[in-house]
Amino acid sequence: MSSAPAARDLANAIRALSMDAVQKAKSGHPGAPMGMADIAEVLWRGFMKHNPANPHWVDRDRFVLSNGHGSMLLYSLLHLTGYGVSLDDIKNFRQLGSPTAGHPEFGDAPGIETTTGPLGQGFANAVGMALAEKMMAAQFNRDGHAIVDHNTYCFMGDGCMMEGISHEAASLAGTLGLGKLVAFYDDNGISIDGEVEGWFTDDTVERFRAYGWHVIPNVDGHSAQEVKLAIENARKNTAQPTLICCKTIIGFGSPNKQGKEESHGAALGDDEVALTREALGWKHGPFEIPDELRNAWDAHDAGAEKEAAWQQRFDAYRAEFPELADEFLRRMRGELPADFDQRADAFIAECQQAKEKVASRKASQNTLDAFGPGLPELTGGSADLGGSNNTVWNGCKSISADDASGNYIHYGVREFGMTAAMNGICLHGGLRPYGGTFLTFMEYARNAVRMAALMHQPNILVYTHDSIGLGEDGPTHQPIEQIANLRMTPNLSTWRPCDTVETAVAWKHAVQRDDGPTALIFSRQGLPCMDRDDAVLANVAKGGYTLLQTGDGQPQAIIIATGSEVALAVQAAEALGAAGNNVRVVSMPSVDAFLSQSGEYQEAVLPAAVRARVAVEAGITDYWYRFTGLDGKVVGMTGFGASAPAGDLYKHFNITAEAVQAAVESVI
Repeated sequence: MSSAPAARDLANAIRALSMDAVQKAKSGHPGAPMGMADIAEVLWRGFMKHNPANPHWVDRDRFVLSNGHGSMLLYSLLHLTGYGVSLDDIKNFRQLGSPTAGHPEFGDAPGIETTTGPLGQGFANAVGMALAEKMMAAQFNRDGHAIVDHNTYCFMGDGCMMEGISHEAASLAGTLGLGKLVAFYDDNGISIDGEVEGWFTDDTVERFRAYGWHVIPNVDGHSAQEVKLAIENARKNTAQPTLICCKTIIGFGSPNKQGKEESHGAALGDDEVALTREALGWKHGPFEIPDELRNAWDAHDAGAEKEAAWQQRFDAYRAEFPELADEFLRRMRGELPADFDQRADAFIAECQQAKEKVASRKASQNTLDAFGPGLPELTGGSADLGGSNNTVWNGCKSISADDASGNYIHYGVREFGMTAAMNGICLHGGLRPYGGTFLTFMEYARNAVRMAALMHQPNILVYTHDSIGLGEDGPTHQPIEQIANLRMTPNLSTWRPCDTVETAVAWKHAVQRDDGPTALIFSRQGLPCMDRDDAVLANVAKGGYTLLQTGDGQPQAIIIATGSEVALAVQAAEALGAAGNNVRVVSMPSVDAFLSQSGEYQEAVLPAAVRARVAVEAGITDYWYRFTGLDGKVVGMTGFGASAPAGDLYKHFNITAEAVQAAVESVI
């Protein structure tokens, strides 16, 4: 009977696949996979709870490769353990249409838990996943029935540590006591520009201890025994997140390039690959993995056994708590309560009937009060602006390290970390996060917003104080170009409602959307509720609709407006109508929703023959020329704002009903 393969030989399978794939592609990052292979072998073969036959098993451990440039490490692991990543996929690394993209992309291949590459964000996603695990466990586990009980593991490198988001995410994780989170720091001392000691001299151990983490320093990342003991130590501490600091050699095994930046972001070269094979004692050809190693790596049997054990526990849980079990499965499937649509429509009708004049941020809070009781998965938060964003509704309960059974997360002043963590919460499943900040501070979180759209995650982004209408805080806080930025992001749905009705419709859309994020943009100042009959009300959800028209048939001119400027458009149209002009006002709370409608509907709202068009929005004017054309005009901002009361600012920047009226008169 032959002995089991040695740990180093099993790790070398990762190294071989990684360097071969990068070499074939003539592109990629072999250094990190070769440096972290020993750590990955110990974790994935000795500790990871997962089942390749069911990548979506709800109680699997989550694994995040935050240093996503080392993607061949993850692809090698998925291939070797038996996920649907074939050897041909490995050979087609970084090629068009291949699931083995340059950086791991969520949805491209089973087992990829999140899209990584922008450094540090994967770590923040992992924090969100661990937080979701803790919250779901607190909400659903019962004495003797731990149906939510898994770990989140994250690999991260020097680049992740240098990115500011690592501070935001690590600080939050320590504060909330995410004891099921274990991060591995690949301390190889090399980045693209060379040895990091010239630009990165942090005491990482003491830094993370200051965050409240359990830190295990000075682990030899090439010693399977040391890594094993470190993981065992980490798993014993369920009160704190753990950072395992592993000293590794980048490009391990490459005689001439290990420990150097040359192995970081480029293929080793044919000659060096051959020398590396010799140095590692790897006697197999390119992309060749011997059967004894394949068999040792295959995780199907172990995975099936672990999932079966969980299923047995869940069946016992279901027998004792049938309603809780059904609710758990509903939420993990991402399905909404059956009555949500009906309840939402009833509240929208109530808003129209009440015609309350409030700031749309307050209208948002009112909507949360209406929707929240029937959406236990709704999980709120704010970047230290809950009272301003109005993200706290009557049913909110704050979570803490000691009690994670609530539904509201105090993220602190961490916009980037908040948004990336919310992405992780979405990816985990079972919760629907929303988080708020001022619209101008969306810029802090911009790349995490983009990643939500790229990953098709239903993150709900609440942005208030949406224009110069916020007033005295001045141009540092007054967003100008941000709304256009959001609207131009693929797969991001952006809503800027004009009143309580459009706010409720926007929230309904955001909650029902399951294939991407939604940005909800709300005002500081009070906004009047518009008149609508049932037919007009039914069209609000289409994103753009005819709110009123001063005459019959085809209009002479069209005014397009959003948010707080819809009232100005209505005032201008009424004045123009009194003078005998036939003017249509189109409220367009969501451009993307409008553009998703049929061509016939779009033509009915914005007839191509009507070229006399004016758009009005207290933001950058450039975006709106796609609707007004060169013959039309845009009333809005062409520069930054100023510090003054809101009413004075609207007059100063000539965003008034009179200005809109004059613009229409000039194009008729």
